Amino acid sequence: MLRSSLRGAASAAPFFPIFLDQLPNAVLIFEAESRQVIYVNPAAESALEISRKSLEGQTIGTVFEDNAVLNHMINEVMMSPSLLQRQEISLHSLPGSIHHESGPAHVVINALDDPSLILMEWFPVDQQLRSERDERVTQQVEANKQLMRNLAHEIKNPLGGIRGAAQLLEFELEEKGLREYTQVIIKESDRLQNLVDRLLAPHRKAHVMQMFNIHEALERVRSLVLAEFPKGLTIDRNYDTSFPDILGDREQLIQAVLNIAHNAAQALSEEIRTGIARIEFKTRVARSVTISKQRYKLAIDLHIIDNGPGIPEDIRERIFFPLVSGREGGSGLGLTLAQTFIQQHQGFISCESRPGCTDFHIQIPYRKVEKIA
Repeated sequence: MLRSSLRGAASAAPFFPIFLDQLPNAVLIFEAESRQVIYVNPAAESALEISRKSLEGQTIGTVFEDNAVLNHMINEVMMSPSLLQRQEISLHSLPGSIHHESGPAHVVINALDDPSLILMEWFPVDQQLRSERDERVTQQVEANKQLMRNLAHEIKNPLGGIRGAAQLLEFELEEKGLREYTQVIIKESDRLQNLVDRLLAPHRKAHVMQMFNIHEALERVRSLVLAEFPKGLTIDRNYDTSFPDILGDREQLIQAVLNIAHNAAQALSEEIRTGIARIEFKTRVARSVTISKQRYKLAIDLHIIDNGPGIPEDIRERIFFPLVSGREGGSGLGLTLAQTFIQQHQGFISCESRPGCTDFHIQIPYRKVEKIA
């Protein structure tokens, strides 16, 4: 952890802030006697979902609601500053945070060279598991994407031959009643052709990169969904409007969010009928995030949350795979295309679902124009 790395940091100006700001783990520095927080790194802001300005000056007891195990660890370090306390404990963040929940975390407490200052570092126990899961899903999606591209190309050529042969056969048939069968072949060939085109669509069109306001894009999606479902559905806005314009393909991002929101609206059919269907668009700024093993200083967190029945458990781990659908008659391509569009922006989509709450979480790194050639 940080004990050896921060030796002498208390006398620096002040506490190696640049070094600490770049750490992936959450770090707080506080006064031993008063327990008042005097430094918060971006990873801690992100973990607690509270700004540095709001956290500084708070006591550790306020931030973590007088956690008895944490207090014991701090007291041990105060009595023996040369010792380091390391333990897995349950942390419960203060009510001002967005997710006021308990969770297991690996916590390290140690004093700086100035024993009046104590450093606390922590990371969620499931952080590594989540990172491994995300990497595994990314690899699976990439493998399936390559498979479907190859399969689409293999289908495309013989499909054109089948349709052409059916048209020629139709011209030769004298009995009009038999033409009904050739029409079935032609129409089904067109349907399959449309499916193949949708599979290949993300790879045909070049990116159109531009700076745009993410909330204007979300408003476009909101209006499209509400136009199709004008009664019984409410789409709430929960925006952090401080986020600057982002660089990306506006139409692709609109399509990705639209696919998810449209799926949510379709899953809410019973709730729409009774007038209680809700979808929430929530945006937040994320700091010091890791996506596919790449570290970014800033990212946008976008949540699309609905109060529907949830995703069936038997397909929950496969919803981003091609042709997997929880709805009768669904193509199973909407979420696959959404994941592809987001990955093309170096981002990622994850999903947590239970009855009454399904949360699709999109995370896209913030990039400046000069970084794109």
